[in-house]
This record gives sequence, C-alpha cells and structure tokens, in this order.
Amino acid sequence: MVIVAFPDVQPLDVVGPAEVFHTAARLEGGAYEVVIAAPEPGPLSASAVSLSVDTALADLTGPIDTLVVAGGTGVLALERDEGFLDSLRAAAGRARRVAGVCTGAFLLAAAGLLEGRRCTTHWASCALLAERHPGIAVDPDPIFVRDGHVYTSAGVTAGMDLALALVEEDLGRETALTTARWLVLFVKRPGGQAQFSAQLHAQQADRRPLRELQAWIADNVDADLSVPALAERAHMSERNFARSFAREVGMTPAAYVECARVESARMALEAGDAPVETVAVRSGFGTVETMRRAFHRRVGVGPADYRRRFRSGAAA
Repeated sequence: MVIVAFPDVQPLDVVGPAEVFHTAARLEGGAYEVVIAAPEPGPLSASAVSLSVDTALADLTGPIDTLVVAGGTGVLALERDEGFLDSLRAAAGRARRVAGVCTGAFLLAAAGLLEGRRCTTHWASCALLAERHPGIAVDPDPIFVRDGHVYTSAGVTAGMDLALALVEEDLGRETALTTARWLVLFVKRPGGQAQFSAQLHAQQADRRPLRELQAWIADNVDADLSVPALAERAHMSERNFARSFAREVGMTPAAYVECARVESARMALEAGDAPVETVAVRSGFGTVETMRRAFHRRVGVGPADYRRRFRSGAAA
C-alpha cells in the first residue's frame, strides 16, 4: 500500500486513508503495510504538520498492491513535472489498483491514467479537471468513483470513505465497519452518495422572498410544492417565479424540491425506524416508487439499499 505525498499536500488526504489501512491491518493481522512515497525522501511539510516520507517515488521497485495519490495545492507544480509523472506512471503500471484522493485526480490525469475513464474530485475542482482533460468523464456528484482498477474520490475526508471501500473489497464488510467504528466514523458512506445536500449544492437566492422560500421548503417537504403553490407563496406570477428561481438558485423549482425531499428522506432513513412507505409520504414523495426514482437520480442507490448501508454502519 503506497500513498504518494508531496510538498503542499493536503495532510488529511494522506493521514486519513493511512489510518484506515493501519486500523484494518491491526484488526486483520497485518493485512496492509503502508508506505508513504514522495518526489524526494525525508521530512515533508504540509500545512501545519510534518509528514515522514519512507521513500522517493522513483526508488520504488517491485509490485504494488494499491497506489494512492493524495491531493493538495502542490499538484499545480507536479502536473508539469515530467520526472515525477514518469515515476507515477511506472508505479501505477506495477499496481493492482490505483486511487486518487481529492485533487490527486489531476496528477492521475496528467500522467494519462484517467483517459477515457469516469472519475470525480473535489467539488470545487471538477469543472477545471474536465476543462483540462476533455477525454475524461468527470462526475461532480459522487463521494467516490470506481472505473475498472482506477478509483477517485471527492475532497479530503472522502478519501477515508474510499479507503474503507477498498478495505471492504479486500477484507469484507464486517472488517470495514469495525474499522469505521474504531476510527469513530459515524457511517461508512457508499460511493454513490452526493457530495452535498440540496441546500449546499444550490445557490442562495439574491432576493429575500426567495431565500425565505428556500428555507420554508426544507421545513415543509410534505406540503404542496408545485410551481403554482410556491409562486403564490412568493407573491409572484408562476412564469416570473419559475424564471427568477432558476436564475437565482441555479436549478429549477422542481429540481430543488426533489433535492430537498431526497435530503429529508435520507435523514429519516439514516436515523429512524419508520417504514420506507412512511418515509416516502412524510418526505412529500407520496409513493415508494416516486422516491426510489428520485434516489437513483440524486444519490445513485435506492432508498432501501441506502438505509441498509447506513444503518449497518451506525449500528456497528
């Protein structure tokens, strides 16, 4: 297990996955040996901490089980460092699987390791990654993505979710959940979970009536949230309301309502014991089938599977 670090790396991109693998190794009798590699050996300064580097990336020899590339502001310099990229390609060529955490995806892309693949990265960098590498299908929503033997994750703490998924793949679900428990992680999130809730994903409206309406929607997901009803509540014509809402919020009223209802249902499924049918009604979907379709659009998994994964993690 090799984790690639560098000057100005995001420390949690390194330490988070490393702790997941170290903990799983303690549970499973040394299942992993974690090595931190960098362009140069020796101490490495990263934000307010100093990391100990085991070896230079170019000095690695032999097969590698998993190669994890961290992210951070230091990727900006390394994207143009052909010596580093050659070493990364060589290491990746000997690895059973390759993973990028956060903006580590930029280094994988610069090395040609993501070409023709689907991937993700930190939400704030998805557009830039897609612009720089048009041959890559960048998905801004998931916590992590697997495409063949290449994995990529969203920002910072999502690297721990990816690491837990790799542990589950190697050692089984129970070991992954026990690892999460020892690290006091509340849940082990599936890769399909969206990076942001509806309220964080959308923009806040400029005008106060629409901002107040956004807050009201979140508290009243089971109400009539049709365009005519919302327009009346905002004291606007339907046409003007729909146009203004989409322009200021960044999504249509219908899309925003669906996201808010999915968010409400997610919280109910995670924390409560109400039947799925009851959750569908209380969240404003009305039927389980309507909720199921919305979950697959917004989360990537159905509500029953979502509850099973999350409740198992919380119980553990």
